[in-house]
Amino acid sequence: MKRLQLVLLGVLLSIGASAQVKDPVVLTVQGEEVRASEFIYIYSKNNPNPSFHKDSLDAYMELFINYKLKVRAARDAHYDTIPRLISELSDYRKQLALPYLTDKNQNEYLIKEAYDRTKTEIRASHILVRLNPDPIPQDTLVAYGRILRMRERILAGESFESVARGAGGSEDPSVEINGGDLGYFSAFQMVYPFEDAAFKLNIGDVSMPIRTKFGYHLIYCADKREAKGMIETAHILILAGDADSPELIAQKEKKINEIYALLNAGQSFEEVAAKYSEDQTSKNKGGLLPLFGAGAKQRMVPAFEAAAFALEKDGDYSKPVRTIFGFHIIKRVQIIPIPSYDNMYRELKLKVERDMRSETTRDSFVESLKKQYNYTDNAKKYLPIFYNTIGDEIFMAKWKGLSNHANDGEILFSFKDNMVTVGDFEKYILANQKKRAQMDKQELMMSMMNDFAKERLLAYEDSKLEAKYPEFQSLIKEYGDGILVFEIMQDAIWKKASKDTAGIRAYYEAHKADFFYPVRYEGDLYTCIDKKMAASVVALIETNKMTPEEIVKSVNVSSELNAKVKTQIFSSETTEAFRVRKSFPKLEEPADKSDTKAIEAYKKAVQKQNAEKAKFKLKTFKKGLNKPYKNGDLYYVFNVREVLQPKQREYSEAKGLVTAAYQNQLEKEWLLELRKKYNVVINVENLHSLAK
Repeated sequence: MKRLQLVLLGVLLSIGASAQVKDPVVLTVQGEEVRASEFIYIYSKNNPNPSFHKDSLDAYMELFINYKLKVRAARDAHYDTIPRLISELSDYRKQLALPYLTDKNQNEYLIKEAYDRTKTEIRASHILVRLNPDPIPQDTLVAYGRILRMRERILAGESFESVARGAGGSEDPSVEINGGDLGYFSAFQMVYPFEDAAFKLNIGDVSMPIRTKFGYHLIYCADKREAKGMIETAHILILAGDADSPELIAQKEKKINEIYALLNAGQSFEEVAAKYSEDQTSKNKGGLLPLFGAGAKQRMVPAFEAAAFALEKDGDYSKPVRTIFGFHIIKRVQIIPIPSYDNMYRELKLKVERDMRSETTRDSFVESLKKQYNYTDNAKKYLPIFYNTIGDEIFMAKWKGLSNHANDGEILFSFKDNMVTVGDFEKYILANQKKRAQMDKQELMMSMMNDFAKERLLAYEDSKLEAKYPEFQSLIKEYGDGILVFEIMQDAIWKKASKDTAGIRAYYEAHKADFFYPVRYEGDLYTCIDKKMAASVVALIETNKMTPEEIVKSVNVSSELNAKVKTQIFSSETTEAFRVRKSFPKLEEPADKSDTKAIEAYKKAVQKQNAEKAKFKLKTFKKGLNKPYKNGDLYYVFNVREVLQPKQREYSEAKGLVTAAYQNQLEKEWLLELRKKYNVVINVENLHSLAK
């Protein structure tokens, strides 16, 4: 996370020399100039609603200077020569270079193809026979033969599912649950070779074996339909797995049905989700889930997806639905129709460039490079030197090289200023030979020479990217600076502080007042559905005859939603149940979406209400049974066994907090040293001119 933040902070804007006249210098760090456009871009990127008031510009300039000083210090300390960091930047550069090394015309075709496929959804099943990433020919033949025999059984009348589930069937672990059924999918939701094969099938067809990075697949096309677009949903989840006992499953099913009854009685879906959903990532967002469907990366299990798309209008919710995760109640929030091609173009372009699809454009791009750089070869003259002398050992990756080196210096192929010799090709073969099925040796040598030429052409073009594309050069610099800052911060601050036990202890002794426990309570906190249930819990506590678990079991006889309990030490400052908030009336959104004044007034009212909702009164408690209280729509009963008064944290208890504080102090001291070491000049006049 720290690295990501630092990289983002270091995003720099490429600035052309022609623009510098209107792009004044706002900062100089040890002679290195920083212009206004760079500062504005970074300032705006890191502030969604930037203020260009002079005070705000001055405040952000101080943060900006700190970053620039760290980059300068890292370069002066030669962090940019560390092999590990050079390798990391190289890996990033390879990813970033991909869009620049593809055939743009072919790319456009793939973008259009992806859009057309986004408008269609296919329901398919598959059988997988796994292969290692680099299998030997024998393993490949065995896998291919095995999956081909399964295809023959299916064509002979066996059901696809029975073959997938049967002995020696699919090696996809999910087959035990879904029988190979992958549900509906569209573009970008499967690896490209799988997607491509599936979209070319007719309904009812079974594909020939399809090779992907996972192995060989058989694909059965069960259905095709017009895509409904993306759907946004919310859900309430009660977790239930196959390992749960029948009694526990029945208890959970009863609970989800009771929740469903609450919704039917008029309770808000969002409030019920917050109270009862067991999906911790979504419950506090009203159960809201990521978009899924055609055009989305996210996919859902088929049962969930089918129930969601079956809902007829926004706001509708389903009956309880069982999936492998448990019981869901699903609410349709909105359907987002598939946008136009123009509106989706940018998103699709990025996806295509990052997807395996980009690999299919590489060959045509290489052909264009050959024309651009006047590629020529002497294959007819010099390849016979190889295929007429190489024996079958080449197929076992045991070739030792040419016995006659008289032609090593002859040019095999050339382009631009690059001359590749027969000797270079020999070294390439030796480095890239592998076990393979036997084939015509002339065909093999031609294929390997073409691969070698492709490699050299792409490497040459790659070496020119920074000079040809200023925006590419800028992006590489951004990431490189971020890596350097992260690394020097590790050494100068984070690791140093963690290892300096004496310094941490001394900081603790000097700042003890900063490390106190707040008021804490040890006891049992009951959450109750209503005031009546809270009274029942109080009555049972007062009998002093039942454990907290027995009390909850007793009051939940009529409903699993009546009450629950937590027994632990609670902090008065961090326990949400102790933050008592006001209740507010529900604001109604204007029905007429074209009434801009009403919509704007509604938005302002929501913002104001949200600001008020953020305020709360902190509850305090006494030892013993406290009076029930309401917070939101729930009632709480707190039986306090011990009130733990504020006290000094011992060093062992506060060490993590102390270390973080000590790191902050070291960073401040280090930055002061850097400001003394490097000459920093702010052009205040130019900086403040941005306020205009």
